Amino acid sequence: MANDDETTLSAVGPRLRALRQQRGTTLTQLAEATGISVSTLSRLESGGRRPTLELLLPLARAHQVPLDELVGAPDTGDPRVHPRPIVRHGVTYLPLTRRPGGLRAFKLIMPPGSPTGDRSQKTHEGHEWLYVLSGRLRLLLGEHDLALDPGEVAEFDTRVPHRLSNPGPQPAELLVLFGPQGERLHVRARPTGR
Repeated sequence: MANDDETTLSAVGPRLRALRQQRGTTLTQLAEATGISVSTLSRLESGGRRPTLELLLPLARAHQVPLDELVGAPDTGDPRVHPRPIVRHGVTYLPLTRRPGGLRAFKLIMPPGSPTGDRSQKTHEGHEWLYVLSGRLRLLLGEHDLALDPGEVAEFDTRVPHRLSNPGPQPAELLVLFGPQGERLHVRARPTGR
């Protein structure tokens, strides 16, 4: 770890010199802009003076670069979270929530003829709400056989035997909200009176 720090600090001087030269700035001009003496700037660039935060902050402002660029900090990468799809029996589940408890949201992509494998109805704890974005969905719910088209919604207790499938010629895309402990959605049909 100490060797990494020394390597990083020893690279600051050449980086400062290269940045100043790229901008066509003299040590005297940089000294006037930062309030740091010419001799201190020269020693920083040659590695004769250890860089400190008090010296680097005015240099970063004068060069109009982030402090990270002066010290060569590693890129932090893309801060966005990219959910990993899960594929089961030909159906792609894209998690839209990351919390472990409570309501969970998924986007499902069901190719025609999916899911593959066991075609029996299943039961489990929970409550499900689904919205068909595109394609066609077949929902077997107990003794009911329902066909849902884009824009249609279904809500049901998952303890009732059920099975989702795509009978259509194109993929079906759904938004699914699932409450594993039976949580239900609250639909407000009109504004509350105030």
